[in-house]
Amino acid sequence: MDLGISGRKAIVCASSRGLGRGCAEALAEAGCDLVINGLDPQRLEATAADLRARFDVTVEAVAADMSTLEGQKAVLAACPQPDILVNNNGGPPRRDFRELDREAMIAGVIQNMISPIEMIQQVADGMAERGFGRIVNITSITVRMPIEGLDLSSGARAGLTAFLAGVGRTYTHRNVTINNLLPGKMDTDRLRGGFARAAAQSGASVEEVRAAQAAEIPARRFGTAEEFGQVCAFYCSRQAGYVTGQNILVDGGLYPAAF
Repeated sequence: MDLGISGRKAIVCASSRGLGRGCAEALAEAGCDLVINGLDPQRLEATAADLRARFDVTVEAVAADMSTLEGQKAVLAACPQPDILVNNNGGPPRRDFRELDREAMIAGVIQNMISPIEMIQQVADGMAERGFGRIVNITSITVRMPIEGLDLSSGARAGLTAFLAGVGRTYTHRNVTINNLLPGKMDTDRLRGGFARAAAQSGASVEEVRAAQAAEIPARRFGTAEEFGQVCAFYCSRQAGYVTGQNILVDGGLYPAAF
């Protein structure tokens, strides 16, 4: 399918690896020129070089922390008039809620709620003026199905979801959509790190933990960054202009509900 976004300019935050990279790859495949972002300059440049080699698009790499105003400024300087914004950021580490002090909670809310809102504040009006905009926020299945130890991440991302539920609808008549993608158990570094932790706690092997967790998913496997990226690209497409304010699960059927 031609997504109708070839030549569009896209910012994909936290995209040197994992789900963010999957989104960057899918948008590059669709013909978008990219600004990608990450904290590790070496890995980021390697990702940019790979995307340039595989796709006929421009790829600019900006090493910056999107949780800071300085980082946001650097990314927007590279792409001041984006047509597409994919908000993404790593979540706080798994931790018992009793161990969270005020500083940690503030940092988590900045990381997973405030920073995406700040980016949207800076790009949404320009998108509306130009008559096209697609904003996708990568949140988490934990917004709907909380997981013990990820309370700060769940709370911050749920706050982002509620904040944007009304805001997004004020831009729809200008062909600007705001949607959220909720990944379930995706085969990423973060998930694999959890296998090792669970194995150490249970005495099972890492492979046993991995197999047991995969068996809980109706798809009987973990999702990939590549297929997640393709879902993201569709919601950035011309065809998805009538879809906004939605929370789209990409979870292999893990969330057990009809609505």
